[in-house]
Amino acid sequence: MEQLLGPLRAAGDPTRLRLLAVLARAELTVTELTQVLGQSQPRLSRHLKLLVSAGLLNRFQEGSWVFFRPAEKGAGGALAHFLTERIRSDDPTIARDLERLAVVREQRAETAAAYFRGRANEWNEIRALHIPEKDVDAAILDLLGDIAGSDLVDLGTGTGRVLELLAPRAKSGVGVDLSREMLAIARHSLDRPELRHVQIRQGDLYALPLESGSADIVTLHLVLHYLDDPAAALLEAARLLRPKGRLLIVDFAPHNLEFLRDEHAHRRLGFTQDEIAGWCRDAGLKIEATRSLQPKPGKNGERLTVMLWVARQTVDIAPKAPPAFGKFQSRTRKERTR
Repeated sequence: MEQLLGPLRAAGDPTRLRLLAVLARAELTVTELTQVLGQSQPRLSRHLKLLVSAGLLNRFQEGSWVFFRPAEKGAGGALAHFLTERIRSDDPTIARDLERLAVVREQRAETAAAYFRGRANEWNEIRALHIPEKDVDAAILDLLGDIAGSDLVDLGTGTGRVLELLAPRAKSGVGVDLSREMLAIARHSLDRPELRHVQIRQGDLYALPLESGSADIVTLHLVLHYLDDPAAALLEAARLLRPKGRLLIVDFAPHNLEFLRDEHAHRRLGFTQDEIAGWCRDAGLKIEATRSLQPKPGKNGERLTVMLWVARQTVDIAPKAPPAFGKFQSRTRKERTR
């Protein structure tokens, strides 16, 4: 009984109900919540601490920032969902909160737009080297097939493009990236009612803040060529997979475009079939499908071939524990082509 009484007591306060109503619509920091509710940070921090302790909210650290969202598991998660479904948006107090929430979202959108404007030329230069993104997206959907009921994790999520593509078809989605700038873009891109089952988390690709065996599908979309140790990243990705879960890798075939290394922080100039197959084998995965998307010949020299690999977790081989590696370099996340 106490498992239910605790969350009920925590929820039984007007300010805390307002917090639940707002956070059901967007992940927010304490600073953003002060803008929305018009209350001081110390006061809101006390309310948030009670809601987290009662299991009604989850708290996620990103450097010096802390984000909050309603819990999804346990008695607290069930109660949070029950209450937020019944809080009327036309209540005068809630309506004012939602108006101020819209302002916070507009500020996020302005930040995202400024970030894109500053890097548009760089990203367009890379996009021009390979086939259109819509063709890559179509190949991803075709290779993965029906993913209804699947728990999805997108590693190095960047701007959240893969989650935008796949999460509407999945049971849940989590995007992980180390760059706070990229996470801000992803939060804006994914801030839609149909994607409330999607979460964004800050994390190192070599030491992910996620439980082993928590995903049916893990994706690495144009990520490996930024990494010092792609093999270690595949080991960590494999750790997340349930038995027979699948890993989707999208990256480039070997090429000789050295300027990508010098100007766009690419550490590897593509990958061979043998490299990917060997790393997957070491991680307890077996390649079951590949696809090569070759661009039309360009007038100005070499172009990029996009490769897709789907590997499945084998039942009888457990992935090796990942060694302790250095942090994934955040500067590369700021220069991603996602």
